[in-house]
Amino acid sequence: MSHPLLALSPLDGRYAAKVEALRPIFSEFGLMQRRVLVEIRWLIALSDEAGIAEVAPFPVAVRSALAAIADDFSIADGERIKAIEHGTNHDVKAVEYFIKERIGGIPELAAAKEFVHFACTSEDINNLAYALMLRDARDRVLLPTLDALSSRLRAIAEAFAAQPMLSRTHGQTASPTTLGKEIANVVARLGRQRAQIANVDLLGKINGAVGNYNAHVVAYPEVDWPAFAQRFVESLGLVFNAYTTQIEPHDCIAEISDATRRSNTILIDFARDIWGYISLGYFRQTLKAGEVGSSTMPHKVNPIDFENAEGNFGIANALFEHFSAKLPISRWQRDLTDSTVLRALGTAFGHTLIALDSLSKGVAKLQVDATRIDADLDASWEVLAEAVQTIMRRHGLPNPYEQLKTLTRGQGITRESLRVFIEVLALPEADKQRLLDMTPGGYTGLAERLARNI
Repeated sequence: MSHPLLALSPLDGRYAAKVEALRPIFSEFGLMQRRVLVEIRWLIALSDEAGIAEVAPFPVAVRSALAAIADDFSIADGERIKAIEHGTNHDVKAVEYFIKERIGGIPELAAAKEFVHFACTSEDINNLAYALMLRDARDRVLLPTLDALSSRLRAIAEAFAAQPMLSRTHGQTASPTTLGKEIANVVARLGRQRAQIANVDLLGKINGAVGNYNAHVVAYPEVDWPAFAQRFVESLGLVFNAYTTQIEPHDCIAEISDATRRSNTILIDFARDIWGYISLGYFRQTLKAGEVGSSTMPHKVNPIDFENAEGNFGIANALFEHFSAKLPISRWQRDLTDSTVLRALGTAFGHTLIALDSLSKGVAKLQVDATRIDADLDASWEVLAEAVQTIMRRHGLPNPYEQLKTLTRGQGITRESLRVFIEVLALPEADKQRLLDMTPGGYTGLAERLARNI
């Protein structure tokens, strides 16, 4: 393998260590291993359940030997398939020949050799292999990584549920919230998208060249092939798709791409907000010895983790958007444009994983500067205008909104100027006193409760 410094993609160079968990899944090795697995399982299923006289049930030892071809698949095996492919110029046919080569020395399989890849088109094998890859990437890597980030954010939401913070709608001072509630918003949004990612049915088919079991039926018309195919697909842990052309139409890949893209978009939103709060001084970042923030300005501690996350989520989302727009489209019963696109699935998941890693690292460095947050609140008494005009509305005072607009819009309001305004209002004493006692930091509604309930 070439030196990492010569890698064309940063996934195999600069970021290689961060995507290691995806390498056994989305690499060409991972695709080959799953293709072999599907072919072997199909052969075993034919012997076990189809009732085909020419493929009698295999003895236990033979079944174990077959299973080992997939379970013990090695780099050397992958290299052998590539060597065969040099002659066939067809990757799936090379897998078929590899398996036939491996079982050639097992006498009990001599009669069954030509039932490797029986009645299958390449896409019967490919669609199942890719579905298995997506399932493994989702369940073993993506969801656990999302869950770890969500747990960390949930802990922050609970820890700072009561920390008041100035809101900034349209970038302007607005009704206060709490730091915990703003983090809780992200946790809630992520949870919804996480469920949608997890609930995408990953579909599979094994119904022949154009989806009609043509070859199956002409060879063995007595077999209920749709029922057999359904049992086989479900035995792999996938959902059976009964209606396809030569290809499984990839709608489920579009669905998981769109769901993951929405999750990534939520986290882009979060990364930008935290970037802004660091700029405002609401968060400080833990210093790392020896780290440089700027090549010329020694004082800087840049929010690089959040910037890196935003950039990598953006790359991933561009790919996911292409997958969902392109993959469900195929001319007539099949064209080959999906083949090269499917090979980029790992790239999108890789950039997502890098972004999640950067975001988690950035969140772990954050330190809340409560003094800075409180100072911003104490300089923003105009945000209580909403509270005052709402109490005035309740008690029927004239033009409450307009009066507060005249007092506060575009003007600096102090605690004293607001006190003078409140004291002359014809309000019940209890309500007037409540307004006089109110501070920006105390005007947070149910934010604390909402943050703690996440």
